[in-house]
Order: sequence, then structure tokens, then C-alpha cells
Amino acid sequence: MEIRLEAVSAENWYACTGLKVKTEQLNVFPAPVVYWIAESKFMDHFELRAINANGSLVGFIVFCPEPDEEGNCWIPAFMIDERHQGKGYGKAALKKLLEHMRAINCKRVMIGHRPENLVAANLYESLGFMKVTEEIVDGEIIRLLQFA
Repeated sequence: MEIRLEAVSAENWYACTGLKVKTEQLNVFPAPVVYWIAESKFMDHFELRAINANGSLVGFIVFCPEPDEEGNCWIPAFMIDERHQGKGYGKAALKKLLEHMRAINCKRVMIGHRPENLVAANLYESLGFMKVTEEIVDGEIIRLLQFA
């Protein structure tokens, strides 16, 4: 499986807007990709990546490579299109993103997910993300991966 994380650009942004989660997942990933693209035009620290697997657009990631005031780099959005879920693309893409974040000197990576999103919880735990707290923050469980 060949996974590439490609910058969202003038050439591929519109195709990215066609990515969507399953209808039953809208409660755990409510903001469509077009929202994240729009928000990135006003949030200087957002970087967007299209997930390409074997030549096909399969998902979308938003990450913040600049640490916040507490030294945390964030992944505010991560999704795999409904037609491509369950094929291992999410785990492979997240591993590739984490390699990149480590290479650019992110020391701590934070990610959140809705409590009912057990697929995300299991994926993040499998990659070493630990719960920061048992409390729900802004509707999400917050997880941390600290690079050694």
C-alpha cells in the first residue's frame, strides 16, 4: 500500500470537498472538509493534507506543526472517506503524518475524538496516544502522544 500525504492545493482542493464520512458518522465528524479548507484560510497555523492511497484520494488531515503555548502540536481533523474506511489507510496515513511531525520537531502531539467514536479511540491508542484526562473537553476525549 502506497500512502502519500499531499498538500491541499488549487489543483486538488475541490476533489477534497467530495470526501465525506458515512451518514451515521456525522455525529462524530460533523464538519465537512470544505469547512476545514475555509477555516485554514484564516488560521495561519493549519496545514492541510490530502491522503492519497495507490493513486486515489481517500482522506483528509488538518494539523498544526507549530506548538501551542503548552508545547503541543495538534491534529484538529482526520478523516477517511466513507468508501475507503476499513482498509488500513487511516492507520498508515496517521503513521506517516506522525513521522513528519516528529521530523519537524513536534515533541507532543494532541488529538481529540468524540467519546462514541470507538474506531478512532482504538486507532489512536494503537499508535501510542494516551488519554490526557477522563473529562470530556468541548465534546471530545483528548489524547497525547509524546515523542521520546
